[in-house]
Amino acid sequence: MLGISTFLWFDDQAHEAARFYVSVFPNSRVIGDEVFHDERPGKEADVPVVSFELDGRPFSAINGGPMFAFTPAISFVIACEDQAEVDYYWDRLAEGGEESMCGWLVDRFGVSWQVVPAELPSLIAGPDAEGAARATAAMLEMHKLDLGVLRAAYEGA
Repeated sequence: MLGISTFLWFDDQAHEAARFYVSVFPNSRVIGDEVFHDERPGKEADVPVVSFELDGRPFSAINGGPMFAFTPAISFVIACEDQAEVDYYWDRLAEGGEESMCGWLVDRFGVSWQVVPAELPSLIAGPDAEGAARATAAMLEMHKLDLGVLRAAYEGA
């Protein structure tokens, strides 16, 4: 097997989305454009596809038309080192999109993201069951996750 990559279907915003995502994530670049030839009756002959990398991981996006839409059933998780990273990714990706609960958001292109501190699992599922319950209760009240508040809840402060 040569690997697994992500392929995103947009109505007509593939190139705009690729350029935006590349501007948000480090170690990212647009690789190039390709053309998918669709010669079925009633279809456009050429459907543009853009290939790009996000933090070194391969992605492709197609302008495939309006017949499919993104849902929160599939999301990308960004494990952030600290609150500054949570703030950066949240602020950039939520711009023009819609904030949701517990660190989830939908960006302006309809793609769902979870922007979470990497420490989150140790707080909501840590060895102190009461602390984990407090941290989970705090998380359930948040849109953008606040690592300081989650830590304080876990510690009972």
